[in-house]
Amino acid sequence: MQSINDLTNKVILITGASDGIGKATTIECARRGATVIIHGKTTPKLELLYDEIINAGYTEPVIYPLDLEKMTPEDCETLNDVIHKEFGKLDGLFNNAGWLGASTPIQQYDLKLWHRVMQINLNATFMLTQACIPLLNHEANSSILFTLDDKTTAYWGAYGVSKAALSAFMKILADELESTSIKVNGLIPGTVRTAFRTRAFPAEDPTTLTRPEEVAKAAAFLLSDKSKIINGQPSHGKIFQLEELLPLDL
Repeated sequence: MQSINDLTNKVILITGASDGIGKATTIECARRGATVIIHGKTTPKLELLYDEIINAGYTEPVIYPLDLEKMTPEDCETLNDVIHKEFGKLDGLFNNAGWLGASTPIQQYDLKLWHRVMQINLNATFMLTQACIPLLNHEANSSILFTLDDKTTAYWGAYGVSKAALSAFMKILADELESTSIKVNGLIPGTVRTAFRTRAFPAEDPTTLTRPEEVAKAAAFLLSDKSKIINGQPSHGKIFQLEELLPLDL
């Protein structure tokens, strides 16, 4: 069984940590010994998550509230400065935050809503990742992980387009960082029991869906040094379906 302390001394930033996959992964990484910088736009939710981690006896996290919809390059510079001052490095970035928007035909999609979804799902992720790369590029191994999706059928609108763009962004970034100490990967979690999923499919039976805790184990594994080689092959630059990882010792 994998050691519970395989993320000890690592500093990991998780976006969208307030709910669902982000929350479960935050708890899992803290359980494994990481200092997690928990991001979200709602401070009370982050404070509840902080208390839950402390009460469980896991490594103390750091709260960093930030609204991705309103985020600017200057906000990212401040984030970089704060992490550098407090920790001097970053070992993991989990780009998990995202927004569904609306299930609307392209012809009728509201332009303001389109821009909001693209800002949260794509533009903010780009800005934040760009700001974090210098912190991640140190002598030890580090990781960037993206929560991805493959929704390219009717009515997925801005969400589907933004996730397709994120997949391309991940692959380009992985190619550019191939000679560095930074490992870049994507994870497609599939159908997960989250509030996000319920908004998209309100009539769906949640008991048939994957629990966020299962995704969290896979995400924490991909953020760890033990994921450099998977099934005998280097993992850098790959997009994993959750089903590929579940048979492994996560």
